[in-house]
Amino acid sequence: MKFLNYSMKKAYYLLFVLLIGCSKNPEDLKQHLTGYWEISEVILKDGTKKQYSINETIDYIEITEDTLGFRKKMKPNFNGTYETSKDTEHFVVKIEKDSLNLYYKTPFSSWKETVLHASKDKLQVINQNKVLYLYKRYTPITID
Repeated sequence: MKFLNYSMKKAYYLLFVLLIGCSKNPEDLKQHLTGYWEISEVILKDGTKKQYSINETIDYIEITEDTLGFRKKMKPNFNGTYETSKDTEHFVVKIEKDSLNLYYKTPFSSWKETVLHASKDKLQVINQNKVLYLYKRYTPITID
């Protein structure tokens, strides 16, 4: 029974990735990347899901040129401002085989992420370890 359950989770995960990965022109996805993104869910390679209902930090992603960009961790404050980390992860944007790929390189590591979906409100990215990240556009909390 455990094998069947594991196989079904894996099949569901692969079907999910294939369905969302084939739906957009990669060039069109770039226009939606810039902005503040809050992680909502992570799906591991084996189908295990982790929900994020509250996030202390969000990601700011910006495409600075046609083929260059960066991502930075931000901590939102209640007054509408952000505290920013000093670390910036720069990436190179490449369209390869009908996919939009982001190639990161830091002094500590290098990795590739593929943008599966990007719209005004949602972002879905998968890394080389087949971990799927689902983001929603961050909406600041304002207290009057």
